[in-house]
Amino acid sequence: MVHVIHFVLLIVCAVAIYLSCEWFVNAVEWLGQRLNVGKMAVGTILAAFGTALPESVVTLVAVTTGSTPEAKDIGVGAAMGGPLALSTIAYGVTGFILLLKRRRRETDVRGESGMMPARSAQQALGDEKDMRRLAKDQKWFLPIFVVKVALGLVAFAYKPVLGALFFAAYAVYFWREIRADDEAGGEHEELESLRLQRTSASPATWAVVTQTLATLAVIFFASQLFVKQLDAIGPMLGLSTTVTALLLSPVATELPEVMNAVIWVRQGKTRLALANISGAMMIQATVPSGLGLIFTTWKFDGALIWSGLITMAAIVYLLLTMRAHRLTPGRLTVAAGFYLVFALGLIPILS
Repeated sequence: MVHVIHFVLLIVCAVAIYLSCEWFVNAVEWLGQRLNVGKMAVGTILAAFGTALPESVVTLVAVTTGSTPEAKDIGVGAAMGGPLALSTIAYGVTGFILLLKRRRRETDVRGESGMMPARSAQQALGDEKDMRRLAKDQKWFLPIFVVKVALGLVAFAYKPVLGALFFAAYAVYFWREIRADDEAGGEHEELESLRLQRTSASPATWAVVTQTLATLAVIFFASQLFVKQLDAIGPMLGLSTTVTALLLSPVATELPEVMNAVIWVRQGKTRLALANISGAMMIQATVPSGLGLIFTTWKFDGALIWSGLITMAAIVYLLLTMRAHRLTPGRLTVAAGFYLVFALGLIPILS
């Protein structure tokens, strides 16, 4: 009976996260309008900051209150697992949803006219300017992440001082996104009515803020409970605590970003979906890393090094396909395969 409760709670948490994300993306678009920030900054800054909150708090609590090195290592693992899950699972799921949506559209068009639509797979991901901006985000992420991993391989006295540089890197990225001109077209439709004030064409600011904060609270607590259920279910499935922490927990903590991406793709707002993921990756590459460098030894074992290598490989793959103008929903889906490679590579490392 106890086992069943864990599975039921897992499903309940997943549903709660999805429904909360629907309300959250609705509120955060209105919040972006109220703050007069660009459309892309809504995804890279506002939505990313909110959905990255659970993982950042996990790292903060672990590295500041952990009484043993092992407890502090939970925070380091979270700082490494987040970017891995985002660069593989999150992008892969986004590509898969885009494929499903495109095939459904092609089926509808074929049914109406008997002819295949002329729209290409590349267009489904946005125009060339969208791809340049997405590539620019990945180019910001990659060198920061390389330095982050390199610091985990060496030990020296003043390593904690470098934590401040990671906070500074995110501050620069934040300023660049807020100041960036949002000239790309394609998603200028009117916003849906705020869920909290459905009858109002222009909701009150207090309602926008309330809906944003309330949904974030639900996402945060539901994500934490989701992770706890996975920690309990892992051993039931014969998985060790280490495997559960490295493989399942990162996917669970990045679930809000994945849900946001699914919702925005369903609404035809692919730019926001991709921006949310790339923005969350920048937060994960800087803020938790800065905390880890300041409060821990930031020394990696074999599993963490492997996770860093797979993350870098996934980003390099995405950058190469973007540079060749060959990034399609199908190729974006392939990014999820890197997580499978990570899982397979853990077998000899943990054995």
